[in-house]
Amino acid sequence: MGVKKSYSDGAILAGSTEPGLGRLVLNRPEKRNALTDAMWRAIPDAIDWLVIKQNVRVIVIEGAGGRDFSAGADIGEFDTLRNDANSARSYEAGNSLAFGAIRNAPVPMLAVIRGICFGGGFGLAAAADLRIADDTARLAIPAARLGLAYPVDAMIDLVRALGDQQARHALYTGKEFSAEHARDIGCLFSLCAPEVLDRQATELARSIAGVAPLSVRASKAAITALKSRTEDDLRKAKAFADATFESRDYAEGRAAFRDRRGPDFKGE
Repeated sequence: MGVKKSYSDGAILAGSTEPGLGRLVLNRPEKRNALTDAMWRAIPDAIDWLVIKQNVRVIVIEGAGGRDFSAGADIGEFDTLRNDANSARSYEAGNSLAFGAIRNAPVPMLAVIRGICFGGGFGLAAAADLRIADDTARLAIPAARLGLAYPVDAMIDLVRALGDQQARHALYTGKEFSAEHARDIGCLFSLCAPEVLDRQATELARSIAGVAPLSVRASKAAITALKSRTEDDLRKAKAFADATFESRDYAEGRAAFRDRRGPDFKGE
């Protein structure tokens, strides 16, 4: 990555590889990118830094090492950080902050999945706007096999990513499912061979970064509002849509169309 910043002693890496394109990397490849409590809690700060300080228009989230997305929460911490109801609730709060930061990010989040994508790792991917994978990807939500419950506020991501019946099956059984199955049920936007995953991810991220940011923000807010049906989300979506009407980008888009050239959007 070009401009970059590390969190949680380097276990979370954030960076901007090119204008408009950010990356958030889960960086514990020796542990299959399993997430520690500190990593969960660092994710919101890393996203804020990418959006506010680096002005990215899309964020790719992926696992380091070229093998796995994430094995989920680091179970090695559970005996000390998740060993009773009070500590479990505190630990889960960190999970929810990370899921919410991805779900509510003002820019699209693109999860790029290879290898293992289990538990909380799948939760992070499910919270993203789009998911692409290669055919090595293996997905599961094994909370029931550990005797745990998934955070209630993150269930919306699982149902949105999998659909009602498939989410129930994944949660009730804890069984692993393939990338092909994930594609077939609509959980994945695309599935490809391992050698082309990075290229496809970059091309998709560039295509998002290249259009009008205010339009994308309005579209993301509108989709959220249509799903939540809350008055607050509906008001926010309308305000974002209205903001595009008087924007410089709208004027630039019209001028570019008239002049038969590519637009130069600034997000203003």
